[in-house]
Amino acid sequence: MLKTHIDYTIWANRRLLDAAAELTPDELTRDFGTADKSVLGTLLHICGADLVWIERVRGTSLSARPYDAQATLADLQAKWPPVWDRWKEYVAGLTPEAADTEVAYKTFKGDAFRSPAWQIVLHVVNHGTHHRGQAAGFIRALGKVPPVLDLMHFYRQP
Repeated sequence: MLKTHIDYTIWANRRLLDAAAELTPDELTRDFGTADKSVLGTLLHICGADLVWIERVRGTSLSARPYDAQATLADLQAKWPPVWDRWKEYVAGLTPEAADTEVAYKTFKGDAFRSPAWQIVLHVVNHGTHHRGQAAGFIRALGKVPPVLDLMHFYRQP
């Protein structure tokens, strides 16, 4: 199940990243008044979180966001796929016992937590789904049709 859901989040991220490539620079960076402001900012946030969490499950807690808020779509297109590959590799190696193993990590503020690996994987998927929904809404607000991102649509793919 965890592998399937990581495959889903990668599939959905790729579809949204491809849709973002069809936007003009002004559309890509239009401020919609949310925390991450724009389509690009929201995608950078998802990518950054994906990287933060893969580092945490691998034993490293980053102390700051791992991306430049001024990064371009080209930067994102180059940096995100290797993060996806790391997630695919990680979940491919998870046994049921390893999925239940707690991962120790620290937040950017230095607060220490422990969570089972399976909860972290599902958090990464859920976090991405939430923010992809925002970005898809921004694309629709620009008068364009966002890609279909539904989990059920993914399940129905050949």
